[in-house]
Amino acid sequence: MSNAVLNQSPVGPEPGAAAPAPAPQPPAIAEFVSSLSGIVPDHCILTRTEDTRPFECDGLSLYRTTPPVVVLPENEEQVIAVLNACRQFNLPLVPRGAGTGLSGGALPIENGVLIGLSKFDQIKSIDPKSATAVVQPGVRNLAISEAAAPYGLYYAPDPSSQIACSIGGNIAENSGGVHCLKYGLTVHNVLRARVVTIDGDVIELGSEAPDAPGLDLLSAFIGSEGMLGIVTEATVKLVPTPKVARVIMASFATVEEASDAVTNVIASGIIPAGLEMMDKRATHMVEPFVRAGYDLDAAAILLCESDGTPEEVEDEIARMQQVFQNAGATRLQVSTSEQERATFWAGRKNAFPAAGRVSPDYYCMDGTIPRRHLGRVLTAIEQMEETYGLRCANVFHAGDGNLHPLILFDANQPGEVERAEQFGAAILELCVEVGGTITGEHGVGYEKINQMCVQFSREELDVFSAVKKAFDPYGLLNPNKLIPTLARCAEYGKMHVHRGEMPFPDLPRF
Repeated sequence: MSNAVLNQSPVGPEPGAAAPAPAPQPPAIAEFVSSLSGIVPDHCILTRTEDTRPFECDGLSLYRTTPPVVVLPENEEQVIAVLNACRQFNLPLVPRGAGTGLSGGALPIENGVLIGLSKFDQIKSIDPKSATAVVQPGVRNLAISEAAAPYGLYYAPDPSSQIACSIGGNIAENSGGVHCLKYGLTVHNVLRARVVTIDGDVIELGSEAPDAPGLDLLSAFIGSEGMLGIVTEATVKLVPTPKVARVIMASFATVEEASDAVTNVIASGIIPAGLEMMDKRATHMVEPFVRAGYDLDAAAILLCESDGTPEEVEDEIARMQQVFQNAGATRLQVSTSEQERATFWAGRKNAFPAAGRVSPDYYCMDGTIPRRHLGRVLTAIEQMEETYGLRCANVFHAGDGNLHPLILFDANQPGEVERAEQFGAAILELCVEVGGTITGEHGVGYEKINQMCVQFSREELDVFSAVKKAFDPYGLLNPNKLIPTLARCAEYGKMHVHRGEMPFPDLPRF
């Protein structure tokens, strides 16, 4: 089950039909492909529509574009050759990891090139003494932890898609996960990146030492969504596997009480390993799918994890239980085994596929707000359901205020795709209004580019564009993503307002 589709491509040939000839290519594409002959193997260059169509979208399938050519390089020299050829023929280039992204960051460009890094799938080394791993960008997130497990180590960032998502994509989007509250996002867990620039140069950002000389360009690069360069290798931090981990499942009669409990836990000086919230619609959606034992009578449940030594966990669990009781929890249940802990988390991590059981389509949003506004924002989302005539299930990283509303709709019903998009935009703009941001870990991509106009001023957008131009003066790397043009902001009609003054006085007012 997937999100709705715009610009749906036609269906393929009937089974048994002769394989179609390669689709006619624009001259520049044909010359690009020809220039790679003898450098990139033929089997790594896809031009037939039946071969390139699987790359037409990422996990956000609201928008689709079939790329005219897909290149799947096998080594760094081939990546350099692809970038040089794109520059030579002035072709835009979209990097792609595992395709699990949820903001359209890997949406292909018409008459452009898509470069996939899936063949870069080697874990080159694990150093238990320095607690680091050197990996290629196509390595799956979970594979790092699986390889490090014999050394008593693991890689902490754990997006819900960790079984499939790649570390290169995680770097592009600065991915998080249910344990990012304590252990940080990707930017806090990557020490070094080897990057190929649009000029075909190889540069090293960061360092395996505690600090790197000069400006912190690695932090600027992580989360840049493929707009500054292409990662071919990364050094990531590993952390010791906790001796014990236990989860409290706390039920609350109202969303506001659950939200207050989140704030109270952090205010008490406790930083849980994970602190997640699911509202009633979400638990009812997930429970038949996973059978995690969720309280279906609660308006909201919290999943709060403690990890460490047995003594540390016992003390922290007791303190958190007291906080929840004081906040009005109607039920508390603590995992008694590793299997039960995993089951509690399985419900949260499978919220997205569970949505496919109750709705033909769903649209997963991603915004971040100050924790103190959780109750206000969730109440507002409930009111928006009536405004847009659509249901919304809420699952999110409550500890750091990262929301993931799941808007449920049916693309076969006239107008529901448009209402879903409008509903999502309204949620993001509410996040900005209360002092938050339009993304926490999914990135901006193509999906949220209009809301960048709402969050940032002209001067700020100019700075973002300057950073982009410093790395990519030709504007070829993943164009028309992340950073909106001023013309686009004018067309959208919602521009950042600072102290009541329009920051674009030279543009039309709406």
